[in-house]
Amino acid sequence: MKVLSETLTLDCPAASLWSILSDVTRCDWVPTIDSINLEGDCRVFEMDGMGKVKERILLLDNEYMKLKYSAVETPAPIEHHLATMQVTEIDDFSCQLDWTTEIDPEIFAEAIHQGMLVSIEGIKKTIKHS
Repeated sequence: MKVLSETLTLDCPAASLWSILSDVTRCDWVPTIDSINLEGDCRVFEMDGMGKVKERILLLDNEYMKLKYSAVETPAPIEHHLATMQVTEIDDFSCQLDWTTEIDPEIFAEAIHQGMLVSIEGIKKTIKHS
C-alpha cells in the first residue's frame, strides 16, 4: 500500500476552506468532474479519463474540519482507497490543508497523486474567487 500526502497553507480562513470541502456534492474545485450525486452515504460522479466513481463518505466532522472518504466502486481494480482531508486554522486569515490518500495496488498511486495535485490547484482557484 502506498500513502500519498500533500500539505499546503492557504490564505483564507479555515471556515472558508471547510465550507468548500465539507459540501460533498460540490465539485467546482475538481477540474475533472462536472457534477456529483449523492446515493445514501456515497457520492457518485463521472471523472474525465476514469469513468464512474463511487466514494463512501466515512467521516464528515464539522467540529474538527475533517473529511474521510473511500472509493468503493471504480473502473480500475483498486483494492484499497482511503483519503483524509484535514483543515487546521493557523490564524483568522490562513489555514492548512493536510490531505493523505492510502492506495493499493501501488500501480495507481501516480494517477491518484496527479488527481490530488490538480484538485489542489482547483482549490486555490476556488478560494481566490470566493
